[in-house]
Parts: sequence; C-alpha cells; structure tokens
Amino acid sequence: MAAVRSSWMSVTLLLAALVLAPSLAAVEASHHAFADLQPLEADHVDDTLRTGFHFQPPRHWINDPNGVMYHNGVYHLFYQYNPKAAVWGNIVWAHAVSTDLVNWVLLDPAIYPTGPFDENGCWSGSATVLPDGTPVIMYTGIDADGRQVQNVAYPKDLTDPYLREWVKPDYNPVIAPDAGVNATAFRDPTTAWQGPDGVWRLVIGTKDNHRGFAALYRSRDFKHWAPARRALHSGDTGMWECPDFYPVTYSVGDGGGTKHVLKVSLDLTRFEYYTFGEYDHASDTYVPDAALADGNDGLRYDYGNFYASKTFLDPAKHRRVLWGWANESDSTAADVLKSWAGVQAIPRKIWLAPNGKQLLQWPVAEIESLRGNHVNITDTLVRGGGSYFEVTGLATPAQADVEASFQVMDVDKAEPFNPAWRGADAQTVCAARGADAKGGVGPFGLWVLASDELKERTAVFFSVFKRDTDGGGNKHVVLMCTDPSRSSYAEHLYKPTFAGFVDVDIAETGKIPLRTLIDHSVVESFGGHGKTAILSRVYPTMAVGDKARLFVFNNGESDVKVTSLNAYDMGSAKIRAET
Repeated sequence: MAAVRSSWMSVTLLLAALVLAPSLAAVEASHHAFADLQPLEADHVDDTLRTGFHFQPPRHWINDPNGVMYHNGVYHLFYQYNPKAAVWGNIVWAHAVSTDLVNWVLLDPAIYPTGPFDENGCWSGSATVLPDGTPVIMYTGIDADGRQVQNVAYPKDLTDPYLREWVKPDYNPVIAPDAGVNATAFRDPTTAWQGPDGVWRLVIGTKDNHRGFAALYRSRDFKHWAPARRALHSGDTGMWECPDFYPVTYSVGDGGGTKHVLKVSLDLTRFEYYTFGEYDHASDTYVPDAALADGNDGLRYDYGNFYASKTFLDPAKHRRVLWGWANESDSTAADVLKSWAGVQAIPRKIWLAPNGKQLLQWPVAEIESLRGNHVNITDTLVRGGGSYFEVTGLATPAQADVEASFQVMDVDKAEPFNPAWRGADAQTVCAARGADAKGGVGPFGLWVLASDELKERTAVFFSVFKRDTDGGGNKHVVLMCTDPSRSSYAEHLYKPTFAGFVDVDIAETGKIPLRTLIDHSVVESFGGHGKTAILSRVYPTMAVGDKARLFVFNNGESDVKVTSLNAYDMGSAKIRAET
C-alpha cells in the first residue's frame, strides 16, 4: 500500500544506520528493543532465504523456545515472539502445536501482558506437568516497577487438545525478588521437579556482579515458593540465563544410574555450557563430575549459533528432546526489510554417551519423513592437495540432508598440534587453520551452498592433528569447523568461524562421520555421531535455491576416502495458521 511505502521511505536513514548492526552482534544484550521500528510493516515478505524445514512463523521476530512439552498426544512449542516487527520488542508467548515435531499449527499467542505483574513483558519460562496431568507454565514477567518476577498460568480448558487459552491467577507473582536479589536479572524459571519429600523445586537464573547463579526455590503447593538456603550452583561467568536442570540415565555393565545435567546460557558471551554430576535430593546439592570443565570452557550442546535452549521429556517415545534458538547474523536493517528474524534449530534427541564423558544429540527421527530424492556415493577417493568433486543428482542442494563418512588414508601425515594452541578453544584454532589451509590431514569435508564457480561456499570440515603428549587418551586431536567466511558476497554480515573438538579415536577407527542439514540460510551439522554440533547462519547471494551446489573437498596432504555419502532432497514442513 502507498502508505506503507511512504513509511518505509521515511525511515531510510534509520535503516542505513542499522545496516552496521548485525543481528547477532554477538554479545550485545539480547533485550535491546528498536522502538522506532516496532510499528513498521513491510508490504511484502522476502522469503528468498527462508528455511524450508526449520520452525519459524511467516514473519516477525522470534527468540527463545519456551514451555516445550508433550501433553495428551500433542507437542507444544511456545516461543518468544514480537507480533509487530522483525526486531526484539513487544514480547509475547506465541504458541504452536504438532503431532510429529515437523509440521506445526500456529495458534494465537498464549501468554501476553495482562496485569501489573507482567505489563512490561512476558519473558521466558518453562512448563511442568503436575501429577494429575495438568500442565502449568511458569514464566518471567516484567512488572510495573520493571522488576523481573515469576508468574504461573494454567490452561483454561483441559479438554481442548491444543490448550489454546491460558489463565493467570490473581495471586501472581508467585516468586518475587527478595532483598539482596538483583531484580533486573532474575528470570527464566526451569521445569519444576518433585522430590521424594513431595516438595517442588525449580531453578531461576540470576547474578551477583559477575557471578552467575542457579537460584533454587521450593514449594509444597506450586503457589507459595521460598528460596533455598543456597543456590544449586554458580560460576564466575556473568549472568546465567535460561537454566535447565534434568536427569539422564546411564548404563554400566549390568548396572547403571542417574546423572543430572545443569545447562546455562551465558548472557555475556551468547553461548551455553553444561555440566553433569550428582544431585542429592535430601540436601538439594549438585556436584558436577570432577573431570568436567565448569565455566566458559565447559562442554556445549552446540558450538555455533545456538542459544536459550530448553529440553523436555517426551514420554511417548521415551526420550529427552532439545530445542534451541538461532538468531540471524545479517543486519537488523536486513531483518526489517525481509520481515522475519530468528529460527528454531531442528529438535534433537539428547542422551548421555555410553562412556559417560558427554551428552550426545541427533535430529529427531521424524525429520527424516521429509526426505525425498536420494543420491548415494560409496568408496570414492579424494586425493590430497586440493581435490574436490561435486555431488550431483539433488533437485536443490539448498534444502538437503547429507550423511557422510570420511576415512583418513594416512593419519601419520597429521601435523603436530601447535603448542601455542594449548588452552585455546576450538574456535581459536579453527580461525588460525580455516578451510583453505593446507594441512597434513585436512581440512576435508563439504562445501555447501556453493555457487557455480565456488565464489560463494560454506565449508563444514575436519582437521586432524597429532597430540603432543605421552599421557593417556586419543593420540590425535580432531577439530570440526564451520567456516562461512566465503559464504556470501553480501555486505554487513557477521560471519564467525565456529568450531568444536570431536572426541573420536581416529587412529583406531580411521573414520569420521558427518551429518549436515542444509536449509537455505541454516547449516546445522553433527560430527562423530552427535558428539559435536555446530549451527551456522549464512546468506548467499548466488548459491540460492536451485543455483546452490554441493561438493566434497580435501585440502590436506593425506588422501581421504568417502566410504559412504547419502544425500537427500528435503521437503518443506507444513507450518500454517489454524483455520
């Protein structure tokens, strides 16, 4: 409409300024509202790089997954949503339902500001299913005084299979910050759990100066809550957002047991880390396993663009499912012009590795229902020194699922792990030895979303180094990276190289498996059968739609054999409004 176009012309200068502000802006506060952009509505939506099988609504801004749960045969995904613009602000709890975690029906927002306890916003939280089967949502509201308080909401009609409407008791808030608690950093309550004593517990993220805390609260009736004498855990890493605390079982020989996982999202760095260890119900104490790093260098679900994650127990399939949010990494102005921002990562099954060293994760099996046309390659040698070949036969490699296994033919050619990298994280190592480096063993892997002449390409690859140690453990260091430095000719993009180490004994197995989900502007990869995950956002200008291509490459000295590669065209998920 003319009026809309006129509005866009009036903010040209504002948008130009915002071009220099990448959405991820990596570490800037996540709750920065662009007030001048809130009322703007584009007269069209640019879907050129919209994902086909990742969850996102038709338009506007989304962030944290909230209240994820399974109830009476239906999966529920609530998520932070701005119904007015493609920037953060006006946050409500949007709501979608599914029977397969792939196709979704979009419902009206479930929770939105209605009273003094949340009049300035309805922020993140979790769902808990009570023993009688009633689900209850606990969420952070921003009250009339700007404090972060915790509120509850219950379904209006339990006979409604979609639980469309939710009501908030007038006794909200149920948890308010006491004296000594930072009222502007007190948010994101976890799913509650009930101890053997019948008392409910949950954790809330907070901080005291630079120290983050998982504050523990207790209740006998889910209405009256009191703080525990001490926090469940803490760390010198800044504000702890979106905590998650849950049990995982493990087997050892003829026995087994239970560990508990504590995950936190770090507001300062915009990544997450987790530990697991022993939780004592009687004393409400949690002690991470001594072998695990506990801080900025801790284990991560995902070493890429993945934040504010939340898990839920799926009783129908006896699994725990992980959701996470991937922000855009183009500019805020680009988000406004295309009229959408943010996607949810593919939901992942998550479990404790048999060796007890880490969690493993894998895309839920249901996503394979979208697989179509299939290309298979076996026992193909990729010689060292810069060889590559194209994987042909897919209708569009811009929307594909690729599973490959690489065999290193001469691991003795691996370079020594540089002593200067000791203590460095994988991302630092990958930045020093990117996809175009000429190494001993690697870089080798996939070029995805590649253009005809390879001027645009995103590399997902491995490099192998000799470990300089006489101690135990693997003799080699296996590095997995996603390098988007050549992914696009567009300007004003945030294109970090993401990386993680993969705990695999390459000398024993000789092989490294890789699965990569390619979805237009999302590259989501899993190395070592789910030991390392990396999600990256990319914005090609040439390798778009049916112009995208897929290659296998090897820039190392050692030859590499593709023992198997299975690539599938992926259909699009059905994500539609309720009719």
